[in-house]
Amino acid sequence: MEELLANPATTVVDVRETNEYAGGHFDGAINIPLGIIPLRLDEFKAMSGPIVVYCRSGNRSGMAQMLLKQAGLVEVYNGGGLHDMLIYQN
Repeated sequence: MEELLANPATTVVDVRETNEYAGGHFDGAINIPLGIIPLRLDEFKAMSGPIVVYCRSGNRSGMAQMLLKQAGLVEVYNGGGLHDMLIYQN
């Protein structure tokens, strides 16, 4: 995960709800809540590098990873929960 997050081409996506994201998030992460991922698949497909998704505990990000892989994206990784991600933050 450390290598993925060090890659400038990696996009980090917080799949929690907007109010959760507003309460604190991984630096540089964009917020696309799990429920609207199907509406924004074109945006995900336009991302040039690997995608790391995370949430509060890793459950929603696991669902997001599955949705994105079913949509044909290959380089999608579950970063787990926010606390897991913060270990890698500078």
